[in-house]
Amino acid sequence: MSRPAFAGLIAPDALAARLGDENLVVIDIRTAADGGREAFEAGHIPGAVHSDYAADGWRAKIGNAPGMLPSTPHLAALAGRLGIEPHDDVVIVPAGTAATDFAAAARVYWTLKFIGHGQQAILDGGFKAWTSDAERPVESGPSQPENAAPYPVVAQQQLRSTTDATFVASRSKQASLVDARGPGYFEGREKAAEATRGGHIPGAIARDYAGAFEPGTGRLKPRAELERLFAPVPRGPVISYCNTGHSAAANWFVLSELLGRDEVALYDGSMTDWTQDPERPVATGKAA
Repeated sequence: MSRPAFAGLIAPDALAARLGDENLVVIDIRTAADGGREAFEAGHIPGAVHSDYAADGWRAKIGNAPGMLPSTPHLAALAGRLGIEPHDDVVIVPAGTAATDFAAAARVYWTLKFIGHGQQAILDGGFKAWTSDAERPVESGPSQPENAAPYPVVAQQQLRSTTDATFVASRSKQASLVDARGPGYFEGREKAAEATRGGHIPGAIARDYAGAFEPGTGRLKPRAELERLFAPVPRGPVISYCNTGHSAAANWFVLSELLGRDEVALYDGSMTDWTQDPERPVATGKAA
């Protein structure tokens, strides 16, 4: 008998009902901005392990692009160090404080899916939502992962768009390019420090990832509102990008995991990688 699908978002009460399951791995990814390891040790979901999104290398700087997919050996070792085995259900816990915090969880989710792990979910509302009910348990102390062997990676290459594939898609219009950044970056008035030019990939559709979140929270809007937000994105293949493959992961998650779109890929290099070659075109100005 096949296991039920475990993907997308998981509600706090649903996770509470699973605590103690031997095939459950809960990963708290709170970064320094939300207290990091110290905040984790002060209080976390029982049984959770901590993984610093930045320090643990969920993304790698390659050349001048800081958000690239790390090497397969690194990801295999990282997953094993956190105790993740192929049969496990993984719950990723962001702080639940902001859209960028959720995007980190989405990038971790995408990375696990890329290496071939098929069962992961993000805690809806993060740790903030978990602690909104005083009846839900919280424990303190250091992270104590049950180390496993390096993960047996089976790369799902269709989830990732390389620079060359993105260039072909831009020229041929075989895929819709969705830019997750705010207007300043899209229009070229701002740029990431590592990018050599401001602007967007020609033909891209502007969809600021922050628009998918309820203001002042780390929670996504209801599905109907997300459907409306992404309705301008044509059916068919999609490539999600931003500056470093961070905020684009949130748009990827919404389109692929919540709205059920097929053939949605993440361009992890995004604009910081795209602009390293002066031959790659960059457009400026407002979205069409």
